Amino acid sequence: MTNIQAIKRKSKNKPKQSFEDRVFYIVNDGLLLLAALIVFYPLMYVLSSAFSSPTAVSKGLVVLFPVDFSLKGFEEVFSHKAIVTGFANTIFYTVVGTTVNIIMTVAAAYPLSRRNLPGRRILSFLFTFTMLFNGGLIPSYLLTSKLGLINTRAVMIIPVALNVFNVIICRTFFETTIPEELYEASQIDGISQIRYIVQVVMPLSKAIIAVLVLYYGLGHWNSYFQAFLYISDESKYPLQIVLRDILILNQVNEIIADPLLYQAKQGMAQLLKYSVIVVASVPFMIAYPFVAKYFVKGVMIGAVKG
Repeated sequence: MTNIQAIKRKSKNKPKQSFEDRVFYIVNDGLLLLAALIVFYPLMYVLSSAFSSPTAVSKGLVVLFPVDFSLKGFEEVFSHKAIVTGFANTIFYTVVGTTVNIIMTVAAAYPLSRRNLPGRRILSFLFTFTMLFNGGLIPSYLLTSKLGLINTRAVMIIPVALNVFNVIICRTFFETTIPEELYEASQIDGISQIRYIVQVVMPLSKAIIAVLVLYYGLGHWNSYFQAFLYISDESKYPLQIVLRDILILNQVNEIIADPLLYQAKQGMAQLLKYSVIVVASVPFMIAYPFVAKYFVKGVMIGAVKG
């Protein structure tokens, strides 16, 4: 009974919220709920439309839940043989490209995080300079052509091997999270720089590595423009190009005399748009919850600590 009485006393001693505080919390919760609905509804609508019939989609009958449940959109998408090749290519570009990205980012960010690095400020300026100025599309294409990367798988990986913005994030994480004493202790033990990065820095940097893997992986998975410019071999097309071709093939451009046939083709064309979105998005939607917990730490990188 004494514990219950103590809890009651503590609850009574809590300061009561003022009227202004209650109004603030009610308005704040209402705005957050509205923002969540604004984000949630389009996602639910796309998902419901993808699992509805072409007729229901073309007539606009889908509001929140699937109407006349159907898998015709997915059947049409996966009926194309190129979809398997596109998935395989995209998985290859995502896995290999993200691995290269992480290696390059850490290799660039760690030296820049060392305060005793000679020319550190100049190197940081040169990295930042590339974020503001670049040669443009035509010079980039000419350079890629001169390097012999046109119509190769490497063109999806090498030109985008490093993102300066992510280097800055990773460098800031190393500066603010990895204690200087660990480096000094490793020097006493005679550990080399590479061994220190692999055995000490990387295990302590799981949060930022997870965030960078998601950023880079999502970029490779959704990569479209790079392949559109540099790849003409269909066997090397990523998933996004294959899905684009499927949409183009199912567009209704000719005049069809039969209104029912026209409506059916128009409905299938609209249904494919939603099915393609689901096919392209689901893999990363499944992977996102596994790294979502690290985003809190990622957002706090560089924050002022008291």
